[in-house]
Amino acid sequence: MKKILVIISIFTVIVFIYIAAINNHTVQDRLLDRAISSLLPEPFLDKEDSLKAIVCGSRSPIFDVNRAETCIYVEAGDDVYLFDSGNDSTRNLQNWGIPWANLKAVFYTHLHSDHIAELAEVHLQSWIVGGRKEKLKVYGPTGVDLLTAGIEMAYSQDYIFRNKHHGESIASYNAAGFDTQVIAENNKVVIDENGLKITSFEVLHYPVEPSLAFKIEYKGRSIIISGDTIFSEDLLKQSMNVDVLFHEVMNIGLLETMRKGAKVVGNDVIDTVLFDVQDYHIPVLEVVDIAKRANVGHLIFYHALPAPRNQIMEKIFYRDIDKDFQNWTASIDGTTVTLPVGSDEIILSLTE
Repeated sequence: MKKILVIISIFTVIVFIYIAAINNHTVQDRLLDRAISSLLPEPFLDKEDSLKAIVCGSRSPIFDVNRAETCIYVEAGDDVYLFDSGNDSTRNLQNWGIPWANLKAVFYTHLHSDHIAELAEVHLQSWIVGGRKEKLKVYGPTGVDLLTAGIEMAYSQDYIFRNKHHGESIASYNAAGFDTQVIAENNKVVIDENGLKITSFEVLHYPVEPSLAFKIEYKGRSIIISGDTIFSEDLLKQSMNVDVLFHEVMNIGLLETMRKGAKVVGNDVIDTVLFDVQDYHIPVLEVVDIAKRANVGHLIFYHALPAPRNQIMEKIFYRDIDKDFQNWTASIDGTTVTLPVGSDEIILSLTE
């Protein structure tokens, strides 16, 4: 009994000291200083020369609080590129502390809202935080110029206000807005410099035409980003022997289960939409077949339709893959692949 009373007394004293400390202004200020310091991002770029990609958005438009919509961050040496920028993707990029100053361009696979929603935020972060001194380069299919022109019109006053408030050194007015390049031809080499080659080619996402995929090659390493598509001969051809294939994916069985649920509650709109999406996305095992036929080093699924919300759902989504294909990863936000230059190594990790 004596022992228990001693323990309770010690605990009471500790609680009293803690309460007194956190209500002390000096202690509060010191704790705040430490907390703020810990928020400052560590150096993000790899020290070793590599081609790296991070899934900054792994889901389709079907909402999931733990995932952002479609986005892939690519690092080639010290240069950074974004491929699509769906809802919440910039939240991930900001949390990770990516080097906005190193962002060279944004690429769009197509102009569905879940791929383009946060271009205005990408523009702001690279302009103010990144200190961009020229307009943001944007590449995409026919119509991408309408997207950027619309954002420039909608944000025209914002550009003026920020320039007046922060001045030219931080918010250069001449750097506000976009340098937009419409990719109007198939199999187009968009960038070819400093060991980096980015090639766009068309995939099948009717009625969204054109829809693009991209091949990124850097000093002997290679990545394909599929965009949204059904099976595409061009994609199969371009993917031959690449190190990593990022491919969109759907599971019809799970979509049909969701349709049943929609019917039970009488939601005819959701029922119809979940049926409609099945004709312009690709089932899991068809993606695996592409990866096998193309001799892909590693397959990473992204833009999951619907994105699995728990372990059981994930097991159902990717059922039967392991029977004859092992080099695959079901991405979540932060799934990272690093391809060191001068090596065949494929390093998987998680950026948090």
